[in-house]
Amino acid sequence: MSQSAIFYLLCAGFVLNGIVICLIGPILPVFRDKFGLDDSRAGLFSTMQFSFSLAGVLISSPLTAAKGFKPAITLGVTMLGIGFALLNAPTFALALAASAIYGLGYGFATPGTNLWVGESYGARRASALNIMNLAWGAGAISSAPLAMIAIRASRVTLLLYIVGAICLTLAIFLFRMNFGSPPREEVLSKQSEITAIAGTRVAVLLGILFFVYVGTEVGTSYWAAVHAERAAVWASNTFTLAPMFFFAGLLGGRGAAAVILLRLKEETVAIGGILLAAAGELLFLCAHSAVALFAGAFFAGLGLASLYPIYIAWLSKWFGERARKVGGIMFALAAGGASTMPALVGVVSRYAGSLRIGLLVPLGGCAVMLAVVGLLRPNSRG
Repeated sequence: MSQSAIFYLLCAGFVLNGIVICLIGPILPVFRDKFGLDDSRAGLFSTMQFSFSLAGVLISSPLTAAKGFKPAITLGVTMLGIGFALLNAPTFALALAASAIYGLGYGFATPGTNLWVGESYGARRASALNIMNLAWGAGAISSAPLAMIAIRASRVTLLLYIVGAICLTLAIFLFRMNFGSPPREEVLSKQSEITAIAGTRVAVLLGILFFVYVGTEVGTSYWAAVHAERAAVWASNTFTLAPMFFFAGLLGGRGAAAVILLRLKEETVAIGGILLAAAGELLFLCAHSAVALFAGAFFAGLGLASLYPIYIAWLSKWFGERARKVGGIMFALAAGGASTMPALVGVVSRYAGSLRIGLLVPLGGCAVMLAVVGLLRPNSRG
């Protein structure tokens, strides 16, 4: 019962996590106008929040290894709430500082949550992780309509305060829970077997997947509203819903993947997802109408949906008890991808004079992931 209760609370935390991390995308046009930002400077919000999430991962990894999951997760959710509540600051520098605070919280909470699920659900880890990340997708998909409503009603600050307060309340509930030690699968007894399954080469390739996947996802969602605004003619601010369609694809895909992964091999699902994501990315960056833009965003999200949970499942399966330590490196690389690739989109856009050219960065990420999964050959690893 305690494990189920923690799982549901962590799902609620991931809903909030999705709102906090993804709301910056649909409200980015507001901040661009408020602070007079070009694409390169506008990309600093993503750079700041994910650079500090990298710091959070690096700090939380030894904390989790020494003290268990609860301290890092609880502190992370608290910082998510505090930083988010302060985001609509009067100056650009203070807004960046607020994004750094909740970015740090993201770095504390996210790895611990994923690893706790990975360790607790054994052979069902890929399916359970899809459900957990489906909760994140539910928060992410709600960020765009919440932003649209808040902007139209001039209540952006109120929205930030409400979500921040809910985060703090959840942190209190999590602090009162007894996480204990999640049940683990029996670890391989022979060191040679462990080495054969998860050596340095595997760690490097898996690290590339973490870096590129998160960079691709954030690079697409972060710039979706801005690209949609420029790519078509709009009668209102409906273009802010472009990230919602991307996250709708993530949400629907993770719900379906939780079932599909019980029947199909993980490598098959991953390769199919990457190809679908690439097709969606290509449609999105080439589109000139609202329908095509939203469809491209949706299919990009649908293709990416199952990839991150699968990568985390591979981490837990191949590294066993060492996943807590190796996971710190993997989630740090993920944060590195999130802090660099969206900013790279902005830099390329500025120098090429076209955000469409900048969005070739996440499309290239799909090509990299396809090549790396081919090199990993996951089905041969059991």
